[in-house]
Amino acid sequence: MAFPGYGGAPGGFPGMQQQQQDPLYGYFSAVAGQDGQISADELQRCLTQSGISGSYQPFSMETCRLMINMLDRDMSCTMGFNEFKDLWQALTGWKTTFASYDHDRSGMVEGHELQQAIVSMGYNLSPQAMNCIMKRYSMNGSLPFDEFVSCCVRLRALTDQFRRRDTSHCGNATFQYDDFIQVTMSI
Repeated sequence: MAFPGYGGAPGGFPGMQQQQQDPLYGYFSAVAGQDGQISADELQRCLTQSGISGSYQPFSMETCRLMINMLDRDMSCTMGFNEFKDLWQALTGWKTTFASYDHDRSGMVEGHELQQAIVSMGYNLSPQAMNCIMKRYSMNGSLPFDEFVSCCVRLRALTDQFRRRDTSHCGNATFQYDDFIQVTMSI
């Protein structure tokens, strides 16, 4: 979302005062440029400075790109403050889920814990789909928080794209080849 008038005349854009009072705005504005947008590398810095990853490793650049793509409504490859707030809410939920299934507090979720976490988030995946997820994201059968978030981002984004095309809400969608490539490559 572009912010018209951002950085311009005193008072900025409508609602700027409200956003500046939002506690998240400090993290966002510390890295956002004059355009009021943050890129993947700025998002990585912002999330690291905010401490959202807690004691886990900071987010990789790839995970930050995925997070932006998940919410990039205007296809700018950047994130405005409202998109950032949506991301923060999702990250907070994923962090809570991760922590609740990291039973041994190792900073990793095991395969069976991942499956339980995915089910708790409302996804009903086949054993074959879970196997694909484990092959893609696990390191020796476990996922660190960064990979867990990458997995959650992709699940959410792919599910959102699928739902847009499942017009009869029956669990079936039609994709043209080019559309399929665009969807899977953007996530």
